[in-house]
Amino acid sequence: MQERIAALLESFGANDDWQPTPACADGAWLAFYTLFMVYAFREHGGYLFIDSANLVVHEGGHMLFSWFGPTLCLWGGTILQWMVPLMLATYFFHQRQSLAFIFCMFFFFENWLYTATYMADARAMVLPLVTAGDSDYIEHDWNTIFSSLGLLPYDTRIGAAVRFMGWCGMLACVVWLVNRLRAHPLLNKNTRI
Repeated sequence: MQERIAALLESFGANDDWQPTPACADGAWLAFYTLFMVYAFREHGGYLFIDSANLVVHEGGHMLFSWFGPTLCLWGGTILQWMVPLMLATYFFHQRQSLAFIFCMFFFFENWLYTATYMADARAMVLPLVTAGDSDYIEHDWNTIFSSLGLLPYDTRIGAAVRFMGWCGMLACVVWLVNRLRAHPLLNKNTRI
């Protein structure tokens, strides 16, 4: 099994070097991600400016997956919302473009915060709902999903777990970027120029 995983990673170029980037670009993105996390933390699960883009992709997911029946239509918003940045991250990983890869991964995990807020609202249903379809028929995705799975009483716990994983993922992206910056030839004292 490990050999297959290694072969798969090799096919994606995992052993190739990342394309070089200026240390100032790495540092600027590191500052942006740090400031964004401070902003997100201060909002305490509120609507972030990037969530407008997430909402568009989410609603597009419902329309795209509606072709595959009501269940996938219901789940399709979150599926596409998570799939878009993850697929872009996969592409940039394969291309070995580190800043684009980490940008997509960071916002993949930021989407988890948005989803967690929606999940935690499943019983209360106080969030304003948006639809790209018939405005007379609007349902709360996670109320319907959790109800069908018998998980509705756990909405806030599940939302908290998803939020925690999103924060861990965003922090991991920042740590990865810090390590990349620390290893930069111009900043590393052990590297000769």
